[in-house]
Amino acid sequence: MTALKNDRFLRALLKQPVDVTPVWMMRQAGRYLPEYRATRAKAGDFMSLCMNPQLACEVTLQPLDRYPQLDAAILFSDILTIPDAMGQGLYFETGEGPRFKKVVSTRADIDALPMPDPEKDLGYVMDAVRTIRRELNGRVPLIGFSGSPWTLATYMVEGGSSRDFRKSKAMLYDNPQAMHALLDKLAQSVTSYLNGQILAGAQAVQIFDSWGGSLSAAAYQEFSLAYMKKIVDGLIREHDGRQIPVILFTKGGGLWLESLAATGAEALGLDWTCDIGSARARVGDKVALQGNMDPAVLYAKPEAIRAEVARILAAYGKGSGHVFNLGHGITPEVDPAHAGVFFAAVHELSAQYH
Repeated sequence: MTALKNDRFLRALLKQPVDVTPVWMMRQAGRYLPEYRATRAKAGDFMSLCMNPQLACEVTLQPLDRYPQLDAAILFSDILTIPDAMGQGLYFETGEGPRFKKVVSTRADIDALPMPDPEKDLGYVMDAVRTIRRELNGRVPLIGFSGSPWTLATYMVEGGSSRDFRKSKAMLYDNPQAMHALLDKLAQSVTSYLNGQILAGAQAVQIFDSWGGSLSAAAYQEFSLAYMKKIVDGLIREHDGRQIPVILFTKGGGLWLESLAATGAEALGLDWTCDIGSARARVGDKVALQGNMDPAVLYAKPEAIRAEVARILAAYGKGSGHVFNLGHGITPEVDPAHAGVFFAAVHELSAQYH
């Protein structure tokens, strides 16, 4: 593989010295970009875009071509590829988000779920990773990702998105053995899926625990964190002569940072409800921190965006171990020029802290 021209992101995840704070953005290839919307229209629909390695590569690179300050690329895919490969029949309803044709509701449903083979059942994702790595040609590192077992389980049990997770939580409390069986199967599947991405060329991986924050403290430890730790323990941690850092991101997980830091992951993602300075004091030198600007700041004027970037950098303080990001994904209505202001501000204003 080609040598990396910019490894600032990987060095920050390992808390090694950097010249400026690296920056990337969740959903950086997305609907806020007109070039993304054009490629998606060409693909026909969202899943056709995900399943076409050439087009997935094209949209992954679009933000890097527009914003030279970006320090990482993230694979263009979806967190629900694993349940789809398990035969759940993923489709997208306009204005409604993801839906599954099949719903998991009994232990028999769980026992019948196959374990997807990354190269056979999710080969389009592995092909996308290989294509993106080749086209990046060492420009920046490539991030692979997956949903967390708990997050994937909620979609499979609810049949799609949910506000209250009524069916998932009912299963968790009524039939914990069934929920554990589902989560265990998903943890094994996520481990082999992320290892497949690493072998195909991903240089860091992130686990998106989008709905872990919906759980009580006790349920979070047992039904979300324990399975993410199992995945961390099973991941390939060195490939191509480099360490492969792991980032865990639980949205709404600010209460449990110490437990997250004890999993063995290199970095924790923070949403915007956390103060990054307090988070750094709590986790010490155990992990790097990623985040954590409110995505809605990007609707504000450029000077307000710069002021918020400056505030977060000051809150983190001097030294490495910070990867600047939003506290969640960028929203579709943001002006692309405002994202550019954000990226430029991070590099310009962070030099003084290194």
